[in-house]
Amino acid sequence: MQNYSLPSIRAAIDLQNADAAAAIQELRAAEPYELAYPEDFNSLTPAYVRGLACLQMGNGKLAAAEFQKVIDHPGIVGRSVLGAMARLQLGRSLAMSGDSAAARKSYNAFLALWKDADPDVPAYKEAKAELSKLR
Repeated sequence: MQNYSLPSIRAAIDLQNADAAAAIQELRAAEPYELAYPEDFNSLTPAYVRGLACLQMGNGKLAAAEFQKVIDHPGIVGRSVLGAMARLQLGRSLAMSGDSAAARKSYNAFLALWKDADPDVPAYKEAKAELSKLR
């Protein structure tokens, strides 16, 4: 709890306060536990939150690596929303890095997963708008 769940929660709070550097620092305690398999908390949550922090700092390449980590481990992510959202965030990271083709592919993967979503869901609407700007 002290070295895994709480740092992830504190990092999410840091992101809400626009302090991405503090979020990344907070998540250092959780790094040794990534890819573990706790029953009550997705073990790739720190990677996802770290990716969000990297995006907030404007580092698309580092962010993409963190979101790819989530995508590469579907057995750990399971049916958590993190798996789908990582595809959206990966698209954003790749677009920030200037790789439009890969970004489009990631956005399309996200939209395919959410093809039956309510069209008014903010993440879905944002993804469609961001993808249209890449074309």
